[in-house]
Amino acid sequence: MVLTMPITGLRFFVFVVVAAFLLFDAPGARADILVTDAESRLPPPTKTGTASRAITRGPRIEFAGVSDPSKSPVRLRFKFEAFGGATVNIASLRLMYLKTPLIDITDRIKPYAQSTGVDMPKAELPVGEHAMRLELADSDGRTAISNFVIRVAP
Repeated sequence: MVLTMPITGLRFFVFVVVAAFLLFDAPGARADILVTDAESRLPPPTKTGTASRAITRGPRIEFAGVSDPSKSPVRLRFKFEAFGGATVNIASLRLMYLKTPLIDITDRIKPYAQSTGVDMPKAELPVGEHAMRLELADSDGRTAISNFVIRVAP
């Protein structure tokens, strides 16, 4: 017995397969790795630096993030606000994982970044505490730095 499928049926079948692939492979459908297991096992930094205050007001970074303690994957959220007629310079966004050596993980959140903030719905992190630093500048060159810790429960 030979299984035959009319050409219209074959087209429908291909359409369904492609649609299912796109649906289940969409960025929001899977968790994206923010920190790997190997990175989390690196030693903590010897010096994290200190934030300094400027005379003029740089953009505000609000960590609207995750519940404490969280289970991975977590929803990672930041809100940005610029002042004095300036706009947020999203190209200046930088996220550092505070380990020795420092690890730049900016590329992992860039797809979720906009001038109003970052909303990464499913960020995968290993169990433990993860110290990070977010840096941002506005269109006038004023900078802001925000240090935060994400705790992931087993």
